[in-house]
Amino acid sequence: MALSTTRHGGVSHGPFASCNLGTSTDDSPEAITANRRRLEQCLPASPCWLKQVHGVNVIHLDDWQPGVSADAAWTDRPGQVAIILTADCLPILLAADDGRLVAAIHAGWRGLAAGIIERTISQLPVAGAEIHAWIGPGISQPHYEVDQSVRSVFARRSSGHEQAFRRNARDRYQADLKQIARLELQAAGLTRVMDSGLCTAGDPERFYSHRRDQARTGRQATLVWLAGG
Repeated sequence: MALSTTRHGGVSHGPFASCNLGTSTDDSPEAITANRRRLEQCLPASPCWLKQVHGVNVIHLDDWQPGVSADAAWTDRPGQVAIILTADCLPILLAADDGRLVAAIHAGWRGLAAGIIERTISQLPVAGAEIHAWIGPGISQPHYEVDQSVRSVFARRSSGHEQAFRRNARDRYQADLKQIARLELQAAGLTRVMDSGLCTAGDPERFYSHRRDQARTGRQATLVWLAGG
């Protein structure tokens, strides 16, 4: 089972209206707690919230504890809920063909460049060819401008990643994080990758966007779990 929230359905106000789930924002702690409680009412168990740091730490949810720093989590136990918060970064969900496990990845440009996708898949007890992936709401290429230093980071990782950058009129680059994620997933052996086609920056009615809203914004969630718990 999986779902992605939008910015609707909560109690937050102002730039965080209305279902902000991110405690790293300047929103009211009471509002965030109320929003999280509303979300939990739709789930088989409380989600295993992560302290996301744009790194490459991957955990099995059996090892989860409050405040753990990680940017990916997986489980093979029904009822454990993996959750990723985003506001432009990519939420990526994985599922084994035989239904034995699921995983959730938080993939911003730093995490992608550091190899969070490769690291996650390497820790799963199933071959990449037996996994399918879904890329959730994230910033799209027309809205994501970066400088040459970011492009160079990815070029060093793989020359093929250069195709995900388009020079713009400002002599900078529009980066396609979703294309980079697809290339990373394919390099890990996955052949079935679905893209939600949803852009956070281009859809202010439905999604929070860190880039569009100049950092003063909320966080939406993408969750996955095995049914039966």
